[in-house]
Amino acid sequence: MSAPTPYRRPPPGSHSEYLYPDYASTVTRSPRQPLVLLPQSLSEITGPVFGNDRVSPADADLTQQHAGEPIGERILVCGRVMDEDGRPVPETLIEVWQANAAGRYRHQRDQHDAPLDPNFTGTGRALTDADGFYRFVTIRPGAYPWRNHPNAWRPAHIHFSLFGNAFATRLVTQMYFPGDPLLALDPIYNSVPEGARDRMVSTFDLNLTEPEHALGLRFDIVLRGRDATPMER
Repeated sequence: MSAPTPYRRPPPGSHSEYLYPDYASTVTRSPRQPLVLLPQSLSEITGPVFGNDRVSPADADLTQQHAGEPIGERILVCGRVMDEDGRPVPETLIEVWQANAAGRYRHQRDQHDAPLDPNFTGTGRALTDADGFYRFVTIRPGAYPWRNHPNAWRPAHIHFSLFGNAFATRLVTQMYFPGDPLLALDPIYNSVPEGARDRMVSTFDLNLTEPEHALGLRFDIVLRGRDATPMER
């Protein structure tokens, strides 16, 4: 077995800064002093193992978790997880969570007056295969208000969490949809340097689309390097 790879910090210009005043919550939660970089030990780069039960193929279908079908446009979200050289990263645990088609999360803190969907929880998980490929079946989420500034609405998006072999290697990002007019107005999306923003936007893929079933969207994730997918900090 090869030695574990230490965590490599992202290059400048690929991720948002800790403080981005237009994204209001960063004003209070961003650090005020320079960060203290701690050396990594073996425990940070090799463990622990997450979860108490096995990941099953059913976990990746968010439309089949209840007695009925959820309301909304069914979509397939597929892609590959790769390193900076384009090599696949197999057996990566991917977790997703999202709002329903009306733009509401099934969470007690979400009190938006949009309806809940009794047949949609909005969470799923999958493991990448030997080629780094993953596949989710879900519905297109709706936009929702978020009170960051007057008349603020978040673009439709899906949250992605990727686990390596340790908690220190967990990465979190958001996938957006092509052609969304709210992207130009969203402080979270625009906090990412301009040259890297498009890496968070999925692309329509007819080859992934299943006839009379669901549209296919491709969202490849690059873990590090100059073309890395921007991650939350």
